[in-house]
Amino acid sequence: MENPENLSPEELATKKKEMLEFYKESMPYLEAQLAYEKMLSEIDETRLKRTQIQMAYAQMMAPPEEEMQREESITPPAPQPAAKKRKLKKEEA
Repeated sequence: MENPENLSPEELATKKKEMLEFYKESMPYLEAQLAYEKMLSEIDETRLKRTQIQMAYAQMMAPPEEEMQREESITPPAPQPAAKKRKLKKEEA
């Protein structure tokens, strides 16, 4: 691209008009992109809200931790069968 300092005033005015025309032609595409990005943002916000509601509901339905600890202390764990010890074979010399 040419250096603007090397352009005559008429060439500079022409370049400015070309740039302005380019931006005006690009506006419909940028507006469509803006609408697309806004919609994506709304979708993400809705997903976040839904997830937060689901988490709040799960926390509300879960029993409090104190109650769970009490239940665990009341019911003793089932006794585990004793594991048989294996003996090594002795080598006869």
